[in-house]
Amino acid sequence: MKISFLGAAQQVTGSCYLIETGEVKFLVDCGMFQGGREADKLNAQAFKFLPRDIAFVLLTHAHIDHSGLLPKLVAAGFDGPIYTTTATADLLGVMLPDSAHIQEIEASRENRRREEKPREKRKLSAAATPLYSMAEAEICLGRLTPISYDTQISPHPSVHCCFRDAGHILGSSIIEVWVKSGDKQTKLVFSGDLGQPGQPILRDPTIIEETDILFVESTYGDRLHKDLPSTTEEFVHAINDTLYRKKGNVIIPAFAVGRTQEIIYFLHELTRQGRFKNLTVYVDSPMATKATDITMRHMEMFDEEARNLTAWQAKNHTPLKITFTGSAEESIALNDIHSGAIIISASGMCDAGRIKFHLINNLGKRQNTILITGFQAQGTLGRRLVDGAKTARIYGKDIPVRAEIYTIGGFSAHADQAALLHWLKQFKRPPAQTFVVHGEPNAAQALADYIKKMDWEVAVPVLGDSAIFVKMTEGKP
Repeated sequence: MKISFLGAAQQVTGSCYLIETGEVKFLVDCGMFQGGREADKLNAQAFKFLPRDIAFVLLTHAHIDHSGLLPKLVAAGFDGPIYTTTATADLLGVMLPDSAHIQEIEASRENRRREEKPREKRKLSAAATPLYSMAEAEICLGRLTPISYDTQISPHPSVHCCFRDAGHILGSSIIEVWVKSGDKQTKLVFSGDLGQPGQPILRDPTIIEETDILFVESTYGDRLHKDLPSTTEEFVHAINDTLYRKKGNVIIPAFAVGRTQEIIYFLHELTRQGRFKNLTVYVDSPMATKATDITMRHMEMFDEEARNLTAWQAKNHTPLKITFTGSAEESIALNDIHSGAIIISASGMCDAGRIKFHLINNLGKRQNTILITGFQAQGTLGRRLVDGAKTARIYGKDIPVRAEIYTIGGFSAHADQAALLHWLKQFKRPPAQTFVVHGEPNAAQALADYIKKMDWEVAVPVLGDSAIFVKMTEGKP
């Protein structure tokens, strides 16, 4: 068996792993790289394999850094099924067409920008094109095969797998895979993105007790999150100080799936507790609106806290005004609001979508706050803001950064170092090999160093690495 690391290797985005045996080739995830020009180059490259040779894809969850190149894969010749959870399939019905739409808009904008340059300054290069079209995204959706949690499937005679709840976003999964060769078989476990235990809305990640080969994420492998009470106090202060003392707006870049719903949950819960009064909230992301509707259709995945709040809301009037904007005209109208508003908009790393326009309109005003509540990958605008950039270049304009930048890490949907180690320690015996993935170099290495202290065999692969396993071990699906 050969395993190739085609993404999320010493980086957080582009999750993609190719598994090859003598009988079958398949992928786990096929995600988009995110984070500036280098990411764009990686996304534009041809696949390192023939898409038509791939029998099937196993998808951990809907975030674009795990799913975003699936339409490109299908357009390049892949014609097999894509197995994922039912909720993930529902979310992809919104997210992949939206991803294609954003790419089409960005390509059109880039081509207009080139045309506006004086003829003598134009470079001789091909027109900018999207990675895939909305039509190709729709075709890809036809490849989805929804699977319920804890249901074993056999996508190939030599492969069995099962999706377990990862507690990261709605429908996110840990995937157990058993690969058979002759009368022997090897078990692989892909953690996907693990959620932080104790967070509201979703259940905690499923405990897995055995595997031969383990792939574990390490987004926060080198740090701890603030505890939830401290995070809540910081959140309350940032919002109340901005709205009532500085008389400004709060702009929250948030992933349309997962983070937006969590922020809405906290705004409702803290209003119920009397910590907020008469908030005016705008969710300016059509995808977030649709994702919120999908979330409410899957309440069976909620934890007890979320179910209790939902029941309370059904019986009581909450003094919280939330408006979900749809059209571009409604979004543009938010530019006329100079104080008293909370605007939640995608993308979460500030590199695409409507959030860029809200940053253009609000970054330069000292009374405003930009509230960062999620991980910001290297190379993204969000990361530059977190790192203290004095100006932000957005759509060719240099915007001075005068607004206050708050970074609140305790709302993270990713497990921190302590939670990752706790999850790892539930295995009854060390895996024969552990690969630390989905983390920037320092984070991945820090987690790997801790795992070594547990006397486990561990490696931190780089992009393009392959590992070959000759001797298969026994295991039962």
